[in-house]
Amino acid sequence: MAHPDDAELWAGGTIARQVRHGGTAVIAVPHHDAVRDAEATVGARLLGADLYLMDQLSVSTVATVLSEVRPDVLITHPTNDIHPEHRRCAEAVLSALPDVVITTGHPNRVYHCDGYNNLDQHGRPMDLPIIVDVGDQWPTKLDALRSHTSQPILDHFGPMAEALGKLHGRRINAAYAEAFRAVPILGRLPAATGL
Repeated sequence: MAHPDDAELWAGGTIARQVRHGGTAVIAVPHHDAVRDAEATVGARLLGADLYLMDQLSVSTVATVLSEVRPDVLITHPTNDIHPEHRRCAEAVLSALPDVVITTGHPNRVYHCDGYNNLDQHGRPMDLPIIVDVGDQWPTKLDALRSHTSQPILDHFGPMAEALGKLHGRRINAAYAEAFRAVPILGRLPAATGL
């Protein structure tokens, strides 16, 4: 992800759900400053994930992280996200994927997450057909998101997360949900019953 609070905001419930069901999770973000890095550490810990701080967000750094971590599932920003740093992150990930997948066989599946108010850079609603019920993990997601005290969580990101969680939850008759879109890897969309 592009920023220390992005994993919590866009996929925190899904990460917590994965860990709760016996899986593991790694959140990889670029190093920012001591305050934001400390917040990222707390947020990852609250979700039950490990934190990988990258020196920079580049194709070669992303390739190194993916080769070392070898995730089965990878979640990144959409390439048409409103935020330019989110777009650059997604492009770095997608540029690194072919060589990493050919070399390591991982990740098996890749997904784009939601964006600000579920809108793309052109102001259109994002098409995110994969919905994950995160109602049981919602308090954990919010605790992790609130650990980013240097950011406008209470006034901006928290209310947006609440609105998006309820919006996607309504789509599957759940209290809260997160939404994703599968991304082809080397021209394939592997079958999956969940993320």
